[in-house]
Amino acid sequence: MRAMILAAGRGKRMRPLTDVLPKPLLMAGSRRLIDWPIDALVRAGITDVVINTAHLSNTFLPALGQYYRGARIAYSVEGKNYDESLETLGGIAKALPLLSDGKEPFIVVAGDIATDFDFATLLGEPAQRIREGDALAHLVLVPNPDFHPEGDMGLVDGKVTRVNRSYTYSSIGLFSPSLFKEVPVVFSKLFPWFYRFIDEGRVTGEVFNGFWENVGTPEALEKLAQREAKSLNFSKKTQ
Repeated sequence: MRAMILAAGRGKRMRPLTDVLPKPLLMAGSRRLIDWPIDALVRAGITDVVINTAHLSNTFLPALGQYYRGARIAYSVEGKNYDESLETLGGIAKALPLLSDGKEPFIVVAGDIATDFDFATLLGEPAQRIREGDALAHLVLVPNPDFHPEGDMGLVDGKVTRVNRSYTYSSIGLFSPSLFKEVPVVFSKLFPWFYRFIDEGRVTGEVFNGFWENVGTPEALEKLAQREAKSLNFSKKTQ
């Protein structure tokens, strides 16, 4: 299975840091933001990773190369500037030939989240249901964070709904390639386009209650750096 890390956005709330580096390449302590999803994917045995780029796209290859932290990296370059980004839906459509043989589901994860979610959980039943045609996607949801208290999704009998919105999409999902075969490679957002499949009852989901942070501001980046420092100090003390 392959995975896509979304890294083409401008990161406006992270300015001025993102005037010189894309947000996923920013350092939070000893790791870049993008190291979080890459490390988690590699731990789960997913080593073929596609990264889409637009804003300051020429900085990714010098920073990461084609082999990075145990992953083989392929790049889906949408442009050199932030205004050339295709957004999530258009970006997935462009990267589709790099992501799947047309049958195998693939993971999509944002390049600016930090989490200890175990991606290996997606490789079992969620992936099998998609292969067998019982679902078109599987979304990982989190309890509504402070910055999004109204939520956007619910979960009933293992299926994602748009009622009782107790949860927020974590920006981690497993998708069937069939969803994107006819999608044009133009600027387009995943939502609200994707809601039709939720309304049809063809999207399964799960709730993750562990560590998850959407790192969207310099303050959030510093908070993550502090968490990293504490974790490193604890590891040294227990060795």
